[in-house]
Amino acid sequence: MHRTPNSGTPIARAPITRTHLTRALLLGAALAALAACGTGTRGHENEALGTQAAVPPAKAAKKALVQGLPGMPPVLDPKDVYAADRPNKLSPVVKDFPPRVYVPNTNSNTVSVIDPKTYKVIETIPVGAQPQHVVPSWDLKTLWVNNDRGNTLTPIDPKTGKAGRTVDVHDPYNLYFTPNGEYAVVMASLDRELVFRDAHTMKRMKTVPVSCYGVNHADFSPDGRYFIVSCEFSGELLKVDTEKMKVVGQQKLPYDGAMPQDVKISPDGKKFYIADMMADGVWVLDGEKFGRPSFLRTGKGCHGLYVSRDSREMYISNRGEGTISVFDFTKDKLTKKWHLPDGGSPDMGGVSADGKVLWLSGRYNSEVYAVDTRTGAQLARVKVGSGPHGLAVYPQPGRYSLGHTGIFR
Repeated sequence: MHRTPNSGTPIARAPITRTHLTRALLLGAALAALAACGTGTRGHENEALGTQAAVPPAKAAKKALVQGLPGMPPVLDPKDVYAADRPNKLSPVVKDFPPRVYVPNTNSNTVSVIDPKTYKVIETIPVGAQPQHVVPSWDLKTLWVNNDRGNTLTPIDPKTGKAGRTVDVHDPYNLYFTPNGEYAVVMASLDRELVFRDAHTMKRMKTVPVSCYGVNHADFSPDGRYFIVSCEFSGELLKVDTEKMKVVGQQKLPYDGAMPQDVKISPDGKKFYIADMMADGVWVLDGEKFGRPSFLRTGKGCHGLYVSRDSREMYISNRGEGTISVFDFTKDKLTKKWHLPDGGSPDMGGVSADGKVLWLSGRYNSEVYAVDTRTGAQLARVKVGSGPHGLAVYPQPGRYSLGHTGIFR
């Protein structure tokens, strides 16, 4: 579904009637109990378990005021959902894992493994058909390769780098985890379903049919009680009640040909940012109200969204023009734009554990880019397989994973 983006600012249109649920954050003194712890054709043709995580108690937890989803680890800082993601603050679960960059090559049916110290591919792992994303499990112990057309997940042990036996999961375009670690949520794009599965066995628990096309990316509210989903082929957004496993809101983006991609919440939890590769920018949405979003133009083919280790900035990959826009949360505006030398097609990726390097796949160039987050300078271009997509930088700081290429809280 490769199309030429419309030029100009999105056309203002009357908002489309939608069902929505407004839920206020509950404030109180009681703590939540700490649990033990694309583009291409419509089918993405051109377009990656364990038991339980040890989520150690944190001193900041006593300040948590957010009543989270039952079983969800306490919110460390009500003003910053990324408070657990500071530089090199690795969980005991992952502290001995070797640093690697795992790159799913959609057209080659492989995962390239890069040593970030040498910028060299040290291994190529055969996987199933059309691997789209490499997804850290909620407990941080496993990397799941989403073999979309192979209808399987390939587990990789990040301690040894070895692949395990595949698990049958239909249409796993992308994969997320509920904040309490109970369910995996499969974005079954072609099936037009959100499939809730046991987070450890991947047994299907509940199937939620959706009326939009191309369920794709998501992120969760600070309390974990709902999440926002992008539907790339119909230009829509969904709001889903996590506990009820039910769509409670749906809206069409106010732009002809909208193609929403990555979704990321602001540090203060008040806004969701949704990349749109056809509108060439980011939609800014109040998740609670789920009303009409505002728009921020970034660059052609806006695609991936990644938050800095200090929660001050967000890196935005503009795949269609080979640039990265930098948004400052504290200033509420774009402050920089970095250009890759000789262009490129920066897509999905993640930030290194120390926060100094942004890694992005070059979707149409069979390469991966390493970018200095302080200067925007390109540090390396690494040749990989064909169609590199949702690469995972691992390990990263955080207590648990919400999925995708690494959303950590």
